[in-house]
Amino acid sequence: MNSVQGLLAASVISIQNSCFVYPACQNCFSRLTLDSRRFNCLKCGCTGEAKDASYRYRLSLKIADTNDLFDITVFGSCLDPFFGVTAENLQRYIQDFNQLSGEANTESSTRVLVQAVEACFIGKRFIFGV
Repeated sequence: MNSVQGLLAASVISIQNSCFVYPACQNCFSRLTLDSRRFNCLKCGCTGEAKDASYRYRLSLKIADTNDLFDITVFGSCLDPFFGVTAENLQRYIQDFNQLSGEANTESSTRVLVQAVEACFIGKRFIFGV
């Protein structure tokens, strides 16, 4: 799962999603289903209390090298240096911000975060392990 087959130097053309963190199973890293009290992993069957769910980064990008366009998804803690915090802490900051600002609609915090991620990644060149 984590073995790199090759390296690709490419520039980021666009961000493909606006949700950069997801609740992840600690066993298989699949997306958890959450309700107000519990989480459940549909892949491996792991369950627990919703407040104990772990979060992981997932950044979907459209990238281009000198010849081709690619859709690529970057997962996990390799994104910590770019965001400056773990996915767990970013999720906590987003929840706290929405709670403090009284936002019932999370569009404004999502929009600001997307703009920051676009400024950090779009037009920049990276080496991706694929």
